[in-house]
Amino acid sequence: MKKLSGVLSILLLFVITSQNVMAQGYIFTDVKRNSATPVKNQASSGTCWSYATAAFLESELLRTGKGEFDLSEMYIVRYNYLKRMDDNYLRRGEGNLGQGSLAHMFTNGVEEFGIVPQEVYSGINYDSPVNNHKEVNKFINVISAAAVELKQRSPEYYKLVNSLMDIYFGIVPKTFVYKGQSYTPASFAKYLGLNMSDYVEITSFSHIPFYKKSVIEVPDNWDHASFYNIPLNEFISVIDNALMNGYTVCWDGDVSEKGFSHANGVAINPDIQETANLSGEDRARFEKMTPEERYSDIYKFQKIYPEVNVNQEIRQRGYESFTTTDDHLMLLTGIVKDQNGNKYYITKNSWGTDRNRFGGYLNMSESFVKAKSISVMVHKESIPADIRKKLGIQ
Repeated sequence: MKKLSGVLSILLLFVITSQNVMAQGYIFTDVKRNSATPVKNQASSGTCWSYATAAFLESELLRTGKGEFDLSEMYIVRYNYLKRMDDNYLRRGEGNLGQGSLAHMFTNGVEEFGIVPQEVYSGINYDSPVNNHKEVNKFINVISAAAVELKQRSPEYYKLVNSLMDIYFGIVPKTFVYKGQSYTPASFAKYLGLNMSDYVEITSFSHIPFYKKSVIEVPDNWDHASFYNIPLNEFISVIDNALMNGYTVCWDGDVSEKGFSHANGVAINPDIQETANLSGEDRARFEKMTPEERYSDIYKFQKIYPEVNVNQEIRQRGYESFTTTDDHLMLLTGIVKDQNGNKYYITKNSWGTDRNRFGGYLNMSESFVKAKSISVMVHKESIPADIRKKLGIQ
């Protein structure tokens, strides 16, 4: 029997996924499903931003007919560490030396440094089968602090920093051979045929002007990039229009609350006060419960419960109370509906395939996405024409 491609394997995986979710009380029906490469594992590294954006670009390569590629996340991460060390020094030690970043830092990295396949640069040059950035991040912090204290970056400093990157991530190849052809990182990026300027980031917050670009104040936006800001209903329209027209969406948002359950394959935003949509028996039982008992029942993920009707004010409140943060980036690959007609977004995570029964995927409800999103990256041509016009995107 011929070996199945990665893309076909993903399609088969979702048949299994749907059956497993049924057992938990959710029956999902596909509305739209777009192509994606196999799920990867960021392991012990805070590099979801790199994995999500690489997955996004890999899906773009599938969409454009270029084929299936496995891009090196750590190639861009290496340069990201160097850039944030520079930023931290010039900010007198007040920069962000953590591991988190945002989608544009990956696309900016591709534009500046090119890109290489995973098989050429795994970024694991130490004794571990998977990523583990605990030690290298400690050294980054120590070296960065010393430079700030000394108020200088000598030639030896740059040698030390680059040696640190080489030791942990490996030496960056000037040229490499891929499928019989010789490339540089820049020429390989050109060969892929994706224009990084085609990808834009969009957000939705009321404390900054709509239909303009503004800096969003989250720690991982350490380079102070500006995002297009639009009202919430249009934000959801951008996501839906992209997915329904064959594009995927790189998503940044908060996954810290109990409603996000990777293990159960769903993310929900329950409303414990709402009972109108429950059946008579469930409503009677639910109304007798205390708030704590209601949450306990909801988070068993065995029944579908009403969710919060999220508006701009509710969304803003979550952002300004810091309950909605920039925890995690993932890839939205499609739309499904449950047996009650509620909409969910098919979501490709980067936590490997064995941390849930659904091959590393989950479905995030529309209410959850409305409330817990920070931003999305999309291809500009996937944005509805009227919204593009308001934003002045050519």
